[in-house]
Amino acid sequence: MASDVHPIVALDPTSHVVVVGAGLAGWRLVEALRRDGFTGRVTVIGDEPHHPYDRPPLSKQVLAGRMGAFDTGLARHDSPTDVDWRLGVAAVSLDVGSRTVGLADGTTITGTHVAIATGARARTITTSAGAQVHALRTRDDVVRLNDDVMGSSDQATVAVIGGGFIGAEVATSLRGRGLEVVVLEMLARPLVRVVGDDVSRWLEHLPGAVGVELRTSQTVLDVESAGSSLRVRLGGGDDVVASVVVAGVGAETNVDWLSGSGLTVDNGVVVDENLQAARGIAALGDVARFAWQGPVGPEVVRIEHWQVANDHATQLAHVWMTGTSAPTPLVPYFWSDQYGKKIQLLGHPNPHDEVVRVFADDAGRWLALYHRFGVVSGVVALSYPRGLMLAKPLLQVPTTIDRALERAPWTQ
Repeated sequence: MASDVHPIVALDPTSHVVVVGAGLAGWRLVEALRRDGFTGRVTVIGDEPHHPYDRPPLSKQVLAGRMGAFDTGLARHDSPTDVDWRLGVAAVSLDVGSRTVGLADGTTITGTHVAIATGARARTITTSAGAQVHALRTRDDVVRLNDDVMGSSDQATVAVIGGGFIGAEVATSLRGRGLEVVVLEMLARPLVRVVGDDVSRWLEHLPGAVGVELRTSQTVLDVESAGSSLRVRLGGGDDVVASVVVAGVGAETNVDWLSGSGLTVDNGVVVDENLQAARGIAALGDVARFAWQGPVGPEVVRIEHWQVANDHATQLAHVWMTGTSAPTPLVPYFWSDQYGKKIQLLGHPNPHDEVVRVFADDAGRWLALYHRFGVVSGVVALSYPRGLMLAKPLLQVPTTIDRALERAPWTQ
């Protein structure tokens, strides 16, 4: 799906930028605008009561007990302070023509520029246990989950529904705290829809290596209260009784508030190569479906990566400050710490791309290249960060798989 190209409206000192979303993308945009010299008014709207904070540590350091939930704030000593905050109130509408944002408390905010950075929310499942089933997306989510875990016995069992990245990170953190953990995965292998069949097979032994029980091909029928415990009812029987149940079943974009706005919303807010959705309106980060020049060719993608949100903020600040395009070559990067290993992925490969493992050692580290139509489309590594970074140039310009194997930069 191609996006129309929208005119760029440059900022001046009288401009008012309204940032809808107080997460990483929105806050990094504020920082970039001020760093680039914007002196006009900035208003940040956030549905949570908290100032911007970093989400990746929630399922890693915070849940593992190595960091406090309120140590995840993004503001630094040199961060902008001249910001109008509207926190704890959600945006509910957008009038594109006037660039007016309607809020849940009945008020409105009009700007010359509106940046949509509302990101995504945790997908939930409907069960008899209701709110007793935890999700993990926000700071408040991890506080509630930690409280529930702390109230459990030392021998408590935690059931994690979903073996994807969030589910695996939750399982890793709680196993590290001494709890028994059972991961219930709907598919034949975790992550198969993300990393593909071969790579998922190379990873499927990781949970068992640290004592996490992985059950695949599971259908969760319901979660029921059972006295002081919860019972996860499974389609094949052999139900799981647990003290705590966490659902890590993916995320969905926060775009409901844009219904009727006139913006093109299709698996996110569709923007052009400059992140513009309409005149004076842009979208960035997890919520943006953007034009991307990948190594195999142009694509329209939506990528839920920390690094993409960060890069989008820098790009959009340049576009609005200068009134010109910012042709920044983007190589998406993602990482996940799970089961004592680090999974890292460069690029945006299709799970159906061919893959070849080009490095492995006795310590269990390895690196593999994805390729499509004979061109390298991604690099994935297990606990081999140096090799991954050495292979990054293979994605900065189109590189054939034959040329990549000949150069073998990961060995340098």
